[in-house]
Amino acid sequence: MNKPDIQQIIRDQIASNSVILYMKGTPEAPECGFSAAAIKALNACGAKFAYVNVLQAPSIRERLPSISQWPTFPQLFINGELVGGSDIVVGMAADGTLKEALAAVSDTAS
Repeated sequence: MNKPDIQQIIRDQIASNSVILYMKGTPEAPECGFSAAAIKALNACGAKFAYVNVLQAPSIRERLPSISQWPTFPQLFINGELVGGSDIVVGMAADGTLKEALAAVSDTAS
């Protein structure tokens, strides 16, 4: 039996979740300040999102930066596109563009 291809697993996760956050920890217990800030911004927008705790998935933590071309965590993807890390997510939440981007996702509507 072949070991699952990590790159394909990541691509499948991104494709099958309209909004997904690769983070350190969980939304209920972020394990770094940057992940906590991203969670706070998403929650303030009322977003529904999937997440992957990269501390529990070291192969994803190792491989994702080369796929996304983003070196740090968290990493937020909306509709298959990398939005960015914590600073970008927080900035977008502050200027309203995060809520706009999330409004375009069908499964975030309350």
